[in-house]
Amino acid sequence: MSPVFPMLTVLSMFYYMCLRRRARTATRGEMNSRRAIESNTRALPINVEIVQYAKEVLDFSSHYGSENSMSYTMWNLAGIPNVYPSSGDFTQTAVFRTYGTWWDHCPSARLPFQRTPPTFCSQDYVELAFEEPVYPTAVQILETYHPGAVVRILACSANPYSQNPPAEVRWEILWSEAPTKVNGPQARQFTPCIKQINFPTNLIRLEVNSSLLDYYTELDAVVLHGVKERPVLSLKTAMIDMNDIDEDEDEEKYGCGMDTLNKQFSIVTLREWPTNGYFDKLPYELIQLILSHLTVPDLCRLAQTCKLLYQHCCDPLQYIHLSLQPYWARINDTSLEYLQSRCTLIQWLNLSWTGNRGAISVSGFSRFLKVCGSELVRLELSCGHFLNETCLEVITEMCPNLQELNLSSCDKIPPQAFNHIAKLGNLKRLILYRTKVEQTALLSILNFCSELQHLSLGSCVMIEDYDLIASMMGAKCKKLRSLDLWRCKNITESGIAELASGCQLLEELDLGWCPTLQSSTGCFTNLARKLPNLQKLFLTANRSVCDTDIEELAANCTHLRQLDILGTRMVSPASLRKLLESCKDLSLLDVSFCSQIDNRVVLELNANFPNVFIKKSFTQ
Repeated sequence: MSPVFPMLTVLSMFYYMCLRRRARTATRGEMNSRRAIESNTRALPINVEIVQYAKEVLDFSSHYGSENSMSYTMWNLAGIPNVYPSSGDFTQTAVFRTYGTWWDHCPSARLPFQRTPPTFCSQDYVELAFEEPVYPTAVQILETYHPGAVVRILACSANPYSQNPPAEVRWEILWSEAPTKVNGPQARQFTPCIKQINFPTNLIRLEVNSSLLDYYTELDAVVLHGVKERPVLSLKTAMIDMNDIDEDEDEEKYGCGMDTLNKQFSIVTLREWPTNGYFDKLPYELIQLILSHLTVPDLCRLAQTCKLLYQHCCDPLQYIHLSLQPYWARINDTSLEYLQSRCTLIQWLNLSWTGNRGAISVSGFSRFLKVCGSELVRLELSCGHFLNETCLEVITEMCPNLQELNLSSCDKIPPQAFNHIAKLGNLKRLILYRTKVEQTALLSILNFCSELQHLSLGSCVMIEDYDLIASMMGAKCKKLRSLDLWRCKNITESGIAELASGCQLLEELDLGWCPTLQSSTGCFTNLARKLPNLQKLFLTANRSVCDTDIEELAANCTHLRQLDILGTRMVSPASLRKLLESCKDLSLLDVSFCSQIDNRVVLELNANFPNVFIKKSFTQ
C-alpha cells in the first residue's frame, strides 16, 4: 500500500462525510416539504400577518449622537418613521460612528486579527425589541441616507419582555450578505429575502459594515412582519438542490452550534490509523504554518481526523492571537473552559460582543483569565455587558503585561470599577468610549499609566471637569499620540492649552461636538502651532472655526491627512485652497454644512485636488 494512502483516506473520508451530511439535509428538507404539501390538502386556519415597528432599542455598539440627546442616536430606530421616504442628512435618524475605510488609516488604527472567517464582516450592531413574538416573514429596513451598510439580520429566541429567561438563548441568521455600495445616497426600503426559522421572535439584530460608503449610513425605522403560528413550507421549497444549501445553516447544524462547537473543543476520542502518510515527514513548524490559516471551527473539525493533527490543532502556538468575536452568539462559559488548555500562551484575545444575556458569567471569565491571562498583551472586550468590577479586578491581577484594553460601549460597568485599571502600568492603548468612567478613576489612570499612547474618552458623560483631565494628560502622558474627546461637553481653551503644551507628540485629536471651544480664544491656533505632527483633526460642528484657524493649520501642520470642519460658517474657499496646497498628504476633508462652501466650490476643489476626498453633505 502506498504511504500516501492513509492520508488520502482521512481527507477523502472527511470530504465524503461532508457530502453525506449535505445530502441528508437535502433529503430531510424534501421529505418535510412533501409532508407539508400533503397536509396542505386539508383546510388550514388563516394565519394573519402582524406588522410592527420596533418598540425599544435594547443594545448597540456605537452611534454618532450624544448619550443625552436624540439626534443621530440609535434610539431613533424605535417607533414609526421620522424621515422616510425623504432622503438626506437628518438628525432624527440612527447613525453609527464610522463609515468608509479612512478610520483604518488614522494613527489610532489597530492591527486586525487574523483568522477572521470571510463570512464575518460586521463592524457595528443594534438590537431591537418588538411587542409581539412572531415567526418572521419579512424584515423591512428604512434607510434614508447612503444605504447598503446592513450585512446581517439575526433573530433571537429570547423574549426580552418575558419574566422567565430561557435556559438557552439561540440566535438564527435570517439574512446575510457582503457589504454593498448602492448607487446614490437616496432613501430606500430594504427588504431582503429572509429564511424561515422554527421559533417565534421579538428580538431582531442588525449588523452593519459601512466600509464601502462615502458617508454615514442613516436608518429611520425597522418593520417586522410575521405570523403567530409557524408557517407551512411552500411548494417552492419542495425540491432542494445540494448546491443551494446555505453554508451558514450547514455550519450551524454540523459545526458551529453551541453544543457542537463545545464538543469539538473537547474532543479526545480519535480513531487509530496505521500511519499519517506524508504528514509524518513534514516538519512540525511547516504543519503549524499551514494550520495557522484555518478558522477556529475549522481547527476543531480538523482535530477530529487523526491524533497527529489533533496534537497540532491543540498546540497553544495556534492560539497566540485569537478572535472569538465572529462567534459571539455561540461562546459561553463551557467554550472558554474547553479553550483554556489551548490558550496558555495567548497574547491577543478578542471577546468583543460575546457573553451577553448570561452566556458568559463573571466566574467563567475569571477562571479563563487566571489560566490564560499571564501573557496577554491585547484584550478586546467591546460591548461586553457581563463585565463588572470583579472582572476588571481580575484583569488587572491576572494580566500584568497588558498593553491594550478595549472597553468600548461597556456601559454596564459601575463608575468606581475603573479605578482598578490604574494598576496596569504598561498600558499603551485604552478605549473607554461610551463607558461610565468617572473623574477620580480617570485621574488615577492617567497618573499611573504614563506609557499611554492612544486614549479614547468619546461620549464619557460622567467626567465633570475635562480641563482638569487635559491638564493631567499634559503633565503625565507625554507619549500620547491619539486622543478622542468626541462630544466632551466642558473642555475649554485652558484645557486645550495644557494638553497642547504637554502632549506634543499628538498625531490625532478628535474634538468633534465640543461646544465650549471657541476660535476667538485662540485655542485652535494654539493647537496648530504646538502640534506640528497632527495627521487627523476633527473640529466637527464647531461653528466658530474660521479662516485664521485653517491658515494656521496650513502653515504648521503640513502632515495633516484628515480634517473635519463640518458645520462652520466662517471658512472661505480661499483658505481651503491654501490648506490643500500646503498639506500634500490630505486625503479627507469634510466641509458638510459649511455655508460658504457650496457644491460649485467643491467641484472646483475636486478638479484641482483629485487625491482629496471632499465631503459635502446636504439635507433635502
